[in-house]
Amino acid sequence: MPLRRGESTASRSGPDGLPRLLPADTTRPEGLRGHLARHGFVPYRNDRLRLAGDLRAAGLTGRGGASFPVYRKLEAVTAVGGRPFVVANGAESEPASSKDASLMWLAPHLVLDGLQLAVEAVGAHEACLYVHDTEGGQLTSALQSALSERWSARIDRVPVRLAVAPPRFLAGQETAMVNLLNGGLALPTFAPPRVFERGVAGAPTLVQNVETLAHIGLIARYGADWFRRVGTRAEPGSMLSTINHADGSVRIIEAAIGTPLRSLLAADLGTDGIDGPAQAILAGGYHGTWIPAPRAAELTLDNAGLRPVGASVGAGVLAALPAAHCGLAETARVAHYLALESAGQCGPCLNGLPRIAKGLATLAGMRPPRQVRKDIERWAGLVAGRGACSHPDGSVRFVRSALTVFAAELRHHERGVCSATARRPFLPLPPATALSDEDWS
Repeated sequence: MPLRRGESTASRSGPDGLPRLLPADTTRPEGLRGHLARHGFVPYRNDRLRLAGDLRAAGLTGRGGASFPVYRKLEAVTAVGGRPFVVANGAESEPASSKDASLMWLAPHLVLDGLQLAVEAVGAHEACLYVHDTEGGQLTSALQSALSERWSARIDRVPVRLAVAPPRFLAGQETAMVNLLNGGLALPTFAPPRVFERGVAGAPTLVQNVETLAHIGLIARYGADWFRRVGTRAEPGSMLSTINHADGSVRIIEAAIGTPLRSLLAADLGTDGIDGPAQAILAGGYHGTWIPAPRAAELTLDNAGLRPVGASVGAGVLAALPAAHCGLAETARVAHYLALESAGQCGPCLNGLPRIAKGLATLAGMRPPRQVRKDIERWAGLVAGRGACSHPDGSVRFVRSALTVFAAELRHHERGVCSATARRPFLPLPPATALSDEDWS
């Protein structure tokens, strides 16, 4: 699967340095033979409790966005009893992110090693790899070949089914994923029961992001102390990030957690966040937070470092908005997309998000009534915390940060002036949105 236009993947050394997850040669996928030469065979434990202890010592948290301790998810599933099911979630639905797809393309066997280790850890008998059918099916075809090669080589202990997610923003949400695997639509469902209690085919189900599983494959080989050699004490390890630069280029990098943003976005922020081409940085993707460029230059890539500005690392998305583009217009475009991509199953999504999106479109125009901003802020307060899933909360977080960061631009608009000189949209959005039930199947 070729990288997106303008996208590159950085890789330098082996498991003792960074990157740890990606192979040295990022121009082509690493086959099974190369993977085994680099890492050796899957280090099965033959002990259901041992891996959870190793992951607890390592401090590994989920890399899908929630940053939840991985060992606790394993323990929760095993505590339910029965015959669990395990899902590797590679349905990277965030338009500004491509790190999971790049990982599965370049290092599929490391992901699949982690999947098999998770299967062993919870005592599962079935597993599934859930992905988007990207790049004309090249990724799914390559993954199916990797699964077949492993099964023929008798590396995997349980068979893995490959399932394809629809190209919808919420398709990767775990209840939506389970609903699809159970024969329904890829729409979020109300909880309880939680997925770890009753998920695929009614079984307790462990869902882990594919990057998280790749880290499991490394920790099982090299240990907790090795994993903690990079990162911070509170947030150890490394993470993949998709960096959307102000010049339109995209890079997939692996960085130690706690890395200064100014080193990751040097070309965008300059030396102090003032002399670079970016006016603001979006951290965490379209459920994330806008940060003024000068403030971003002072922050680090970890939740503790981003928390003071109301941000988090999320799924590792960083987007630098060029000074020539209107932050209000860009936010309005994305908010409209998020409203269309909602499941439409509860009031906050069905009514709240479309109203907020319409209000933002008004703010992005000239001479908007001042009441509109107050209305958006009021609607955001009514939406937050009331959805069936986290989609309204994430959307509101994104919108609220824009109202603060682009407040000066809003004052220009109120006077009938827009400071932007570029009219072409900058932030990436897919070409189509859901129109019928078939789009969610």
